[in-house]
Amino acid sequence: MGASFRRLLAAVGVFAMLVAVGTAGFYVLGRGRWTPSDCAYMTVVTISTVGFGELSHMRQVPGARVLTVGLIVSGVGVLAYMQSNLTAILVEGVIGEALRRRRMQKDIERLSGHIVVAGAGNTGKHVVAELHAIRAPFVVIDRSEAVLRQLAADAAGGKMLYVHGDATLDHVLVAAGVARAKGVVAALTHDKDNLYVTLSARSLNAAARIVSKVVEDEAGAKILKAGASATVNPTMIGAHRLAGELIRPKVHEFLDQMVRDRDKNLRLEEVVIERGSMFVGLALKDTPIRRETRALVVAVRGSDRAFTYNPEPDYVIGEGTTLIVLGEADSIVRLRQLVVPGAKGGGD
Repeated sequence: MGASFRRLLAAVGVFAMLVAVGTAGFYVLGRGRWTPSDCAYMTVVTISTVGFGELSHMRQVPGARVLTVGLIVSGVGVLAYMQSNLTAILVEGVIGEALRRRRMQKDIERLSGHIVVAGAGNTGKHVVAELHAIRAPFVVIDRSEAVLRQLAADAAGGKMLYVHGDATLDHVLVAAGVARAKGVVAALTHDKDNLYVTLSARSLNAAARIVSKVVEDEAGAKILKAGASATVNPTMIGAHRLAGELIRPKVHEFLDQMVRDRDKNLRLEEVVIERGSMFVGLALKDTPIRRETRALVVAVRGSDRAFTYNPEPDYVIGEGTTLIVLGEADSIVRLRQLVVPGAKGGGD
C-alpha cells in the first residue's frame, strides 16, 4: 500500500502542476482578458475532458487552442494514472484489509483445541515463538495491530492468526475462539489485566487450562482464585536462572542449546495417553516410541499423580498416563499422532 500511495501522491503532484501551468498559460496568452479563476476553471474542465465550453473569444487568442489540446492529452494520462493508483490503494487497503480480516476470522472459527495468547509484549512474543516452534495452533490478542503484524513476520514466519483488540473484553476473547480453546496464556503487562483475562476466560471455558503471568507476588493467589490453573512469575524465574548460571552452568548450557538449536529443535514435552490409545496396557519397551519417533521418555506420571523418573522398560502404560519425553519437534508431532485413540503405528 505504501508504494501505491507514493505513486498516487506523485500523480496528484503532476495534476496540480498541470493546473498551475494551464492557468498561467491561459492568463498569459489572454493578456488579462480572462481572470485567474476563469483560467483555472478552463484548465480543470480541459484536463478532466469534461469540456463545458471555451473561454470567451478563445479563437481570437493565438496559441490558446494549442494549449488546450496539450492539456487534454496530458490530462488523460495523468487522470488515468491517478485512478489506477487510487484503485490499488482501495483494493490493497480498505477492501484488501477487510478480506484479509474475514479470511483470518474464518480460520479462527475453524480452530478447536488451540491456545489463546493474550498479550504480544515481551513475554507474549516468546510464548508465540515457542508455540510456533512446536507447531501448536494458537491465536494472539493484542491492542496494537502493528505489534501483531511485526510479531507475525518475525516469530511466526508471516503466518499467524490474531485478533486486534483488548483481551480483557469478553467479545475479543470470543473472537479468538476461547470457548473452543484448550489453553489460555494471560501475558499482559499488569496483574489486574491478567486477572480480568483469567476471569473472563474461565467463565467462557470451564475446561481450559489457564496460565497467567504474575508481576507482583501477592497477585498470584488472587489470579489462582479467579480460575487460573497456574501462574508464572518471570522475575522469579529470572532470579533462579541467574543463580543457576553460577551454580550449574553446564546444565543451563545444555538446556539453552536444547531450546535454541534450530537444527535439532529439541523439546521437553508431555503426551497424555487417553482411553482407546494403542499404548494403553503396553510396556514402554513394546511401544513404537523409539522406533518411529526417536523420542526419549524421561519420566512418566501415572494415575497416582506421582512422577517416575527414568522409568524401566517394563513400565506398563495405563489410561491417563502422562509421558514426559525429550525429542525433536517433528518427533513429538509424530508421537502425538501415534497416541491418538484409534491410531496405528507404522511397520518395522
